[in-house]
Amino acid sequence: MSRFTTAEEAIAAVQSGNRLYLHSVAAVPHVLISELIRQAPRLKNVEIVHLHTEGPAPYTAPSYADSFRVNCLFIGANTRAAVQEGRADYTPVFLSEIPGLFRSGLLDVDVALIHVSPPDKHGYCSLGVTVEAAHAALNTAEVVIAQVNPQMPRTHGDALIHVDRLTYMVKVDVEIPETPPPHLGDVERAIGRHVATLVNNGATLQMGIGAIPDAVLRELHGHKDLGIHTEMFSDGLIDLVESGVVNGRCKTIHPNRIVATFVMGSRRVYDFVDDNPMVTMLDVAYVNDPTVIARNPQMTAINSAIEVDLTGQVCADSIGTMPYSGVGGQVDFIRGAAVSEGGRPIIALPSRTSKGVSRIVSMLKPGAGVVTSRAHVHYVVTEHGIAELHGRTIRQRAASLISIAHPDDRETLLREARDVHRLRL
Repeated sequence: MSRFTTAEEAIAAVQSGNRLYLHSVAAVPHVLISELIRQAPRLKNVEIVHLHTEGPAPYTAPSYADSFRVNCLFIGANTRAAVQEGRADYTPVFLSEIPGLFRSGLLDVDVALIHVSPPDKHGYCSLGVTVEAAHAALNTAEVVIAQVNPQMPRTHGDALIHVDRLTYMVKVDVEIPETPPPHLGDVERAIGRHVATLVNNGATLQMGIGAIPDAVLRELHGHKDLGIHTEMFSDGLIDLVESGVVNGRCKTIHPNRIVATFVMGSRRVYDFVDDNPMVTMLDVAYVNDPTVIARNPQMTAINSAIEVDLTGQVCADSIGTMPYSGVGGQVDFIRGAAVSEGGRPIIALPSRTSKGVSRIVSMLKPGAGVVTSRAHVHYVVTEHGIAELHGRTIRQRAASLISIAHPDDRETLLREARDVHRLRL
């Protein structure tokens, strides 16, 4: 019996009171979401759980408050207002531990909405551009509804799923959401140059998406034998692979392979991963496990922050009391890199916000979340240089961080170091 059906019939399986998992990042099943919205009048108290998602999130609209309540495991721009206004929830959790929430039953999933490639001759579809926690969710869900799309890249590793696990399959032919390469300004380029000096030949890298990771990658063309073990990557990596700088020869686990759990970018990166045996897409519980990360020598983790205080505490998920993004995989990789032989955990950020406010601060804003503790942090990089914090006293840390703050903010920070922290610098 064919599992293919219409979106209307498939979404009819969603019932009031269900907890519903949405495939995340660029694999969001927007056709299924549109039908879910159309059927909203019959639904009450459906909890929608997901990580960061690309594209619109119409279920967060106030008009659907009786039908849907969103639980964000990572906050994106499309859900931020709903969370900050109290119409949606945020669950702070390490990215590596999210699959465990589903597998343990702490977050029982009733229905999983996923986005896959068409099945091959053996009956296997691919989760394509996003694996992350999808297997944990769909393998515990009673009903799995798949949006089957020929434009979804076919990736390998843990991405494969047999049609026998799918309750309903809905044929679509739609583009995958794309994110254009970011603009690199002078600040980002300077940060990239500083970070690149911390990357040794033979290192294994973790990086995210955005201007700073791309700026770092552009500065690595003179390096040799780099590897990739990262939760995600984007377009900026491709040139390094094609030039031979990234080849994975020095990796001790998954040598000669790029390991990731999702990708996001332009069609170029989606075409790059399509049926590419060099790219291994794996479950995030494994990819982000600090003990796994640490097995690669010279693991170099590059992450960002909203602000860093003079003791080295890193706020990365909120602006004061307002949730902004999520814990994500920062601590997973910062710790994994720290215990890797020759590893380097790096926090890289502009010295100021776009409004000219210092990101190096004497104290984090009231209510700000400490994602990465002062004991975890080894290096902080801005466009003005590198601060080495590991093994340093609070006084030494403050002096080093002030030295990489914006020059116009240093006098204020010196005064606050004295008045707030009783430090004589």
